[in-house]
Amino acid sequence: MTIEKTYLDYILVPMGILLMVAYHLWLLYRIVKHPTKTVIGVNAINRRFWVRAMMEDVSKNGVLAVQTLRNNIMASTLLASTAIMLSSLIAVLMTSGSSDRSFWFVFGDRSDRAFSIKFFSILVCFLVAFFLNLQSIRYYSHASLLVNVPFKKMSQHQHHHLLTAEYVATTVNRGSYFWSLGLRAFYFSFPLFLWIFGPLAMFSCCSALVFMLYFLDATFQFGWGVGVIDEIGHKDEELGGSEGDPNPSNFPQGT
Repeated sequence: MTIEKTYLDYILVPMGILLMVAYHLWLLYRIVKHPTKTVIGVNAINRRFWVRAMMEDVSKNGVLAVQTLRNNIMASTLLASTAIMLSSLIAVLMTSGSSDRSFWFVFGDRSDRAFSIKFFSILVCFLVAFFLNLQSIRYYSHASLLVNVPFKKMSQHQHHHLLTAEYVATTVNRGSYFWSLGLRAFYFSFPLFLWIFGPLAMFSCCSALVFMLYFLDATFQFGWGVGVIDEIGHKDEELGGSEGDPNPSNFPQGT
């Protein structure tokens, strides 16, 4: 019976991880090819419009832009602090291996090696979340300075104005992508934590998490479409636009 429980770890755990990886590969494809059908893609488009609107009049919108980016920095800081705190807690649990785990409600492998692998997986997950949120803070900090650059006073060429706004928008979007990835790492820690209690709980959590994330990531609203064509040939497509392939530089390539 013990051998059969051990086999469950070798079957259900890889299936759960494969399910999560397959979903996020599908989500990446949708973001790149059909961004207006995903929440991440739609938000990326709207963030570009927001940056252009904020940089149209820096003297009036500068404070609002900095406060908005500061709120994002605070959100990333909270997640980073939580991740490093949980990493320290998991490290303490790993080092206190002398405790008796025979009374734990675990359906699966109860060996010390299995518990070490489980705790180490959770630790790596939280460390990755910490790193990703640090990168998010980095990009948001850069953007809070760049968004207030008086580019209209520096150059009268519309071409330079658009390039500057596009660079700032790309920086803001990168900060948001890293924040989203850090949040995904927290999501992924749920099934890893339930893996401590057995592979059945882990696989069930992976299935429920994929089902929940689908409704959080997909957008089912059909709105109006608008295309903004700049002098540099750049085109942004809004919600409900055509399903043609948009400019790849506008959307995340590795989210």
